[in-house]
Amino acid sequence: MTDPVSDLLTRIRNALVAKHETVEIPSSKMKLEMVRILKEEGFVANYTQARDDKQGIIQVTLSYASGKRPVISSITRVSRPGCRVYARKSEIPAVLGGMGICILSTSQGLLTGKQAQEKGLGGEVLCAVS
Repeated sequence: MTDPVSDLLTRIRNALVAKHETVEIPSSKMKLEMVRILKEEGFVANYTQARDDKQGIIQVTLSYASGKRPVISSITRVSRPGCRVYARKSEIPAVLGGMGICILSTSQGLLTGKQAQEKGLGGEVLCAVS
């Protein structure tokens, strides 16, 4: 696997389409921080980290609205290994007119676009969620 962030987003996207309650993802520090941000913003219900013989597993409980409609309507990778996308503090993109979030990798760790603007930081735009 060459792009673990894309793997995380694809696993979540596929689980939502299949209407699964939970999805298991191989663990890493970056993936754990991304899932933490998604939980804080209300896009996933909960997550737990479990140890195994290898790197560990993150078990994500997905959120659904009424009628088994997923809370996440779109989750896309912005910056890819072949084409990195960086944004200054004044150029951080607004996702869905402010209804969604973008996750940035900054010098102070992973932050949402709004948190990065408040702190006056720019960085690599990892993904957009709405």
